[in-house]
Amino acid sequence: MNDDRIEVRRLIPAAPDRVFAVLRDPQGHVAIDASGMLMDADGDPVAAVGDSFVVHMDREALGDLPLGNYDVTVTIATYVPDREIAWTILGRIRPQIGHVYGYRLEPADGGTLVTSYYDWSNIHPQWREAGIFPVVPESSLRATLGVLDRTVRRGYPRAAATGAPAD
Repeated sequence: MNDDRIEVRRLIPAAPDRVFAVLRDPQGHVAIDASGMLMDADGDPVAAVGDSFVVHMDREALGDLPLGNYDVTVTIATYVPDREIAWTILGRIRPQIGHVYGYRLEPADGGTLVTSYYDWSNIHPQWREAGIFPVVPESSLRATLGVLDRTVRRGYPRAAATGAPAD
């Protein structure tokens, strides 16, 4: 890790494809968000670099900027099925910030070792000078991995979509 990146890891007792199914689904992002900012999403599960979806946000959970409700477009920057997914955020703020969020998945004894990362090394100079990074603290990334673990154990996405119990 460095001053422009946070990485946290957690072993999730599930196969990489089950974890990846949550991470490629816009509703999966909402389901596992521990920051409290993601309210809902529109779009289909992503399948390639360049795919995108819209996330409806509410910044009040952070209590830092009075942005109210707003939308951002998540655009996939890295997509390696069952191994890694990362994205950039396009919002209403100009110039665009340029930070990246992502997950790396590694098969491991007992499941999948999931690394969540948040990288702002290439942000626009205006935002670097503002000194606002990291916007999302390490504790939120860690908590999101905990919620991801719980979500996968409960059988997402099948259980979420159908109301059926997990296998």
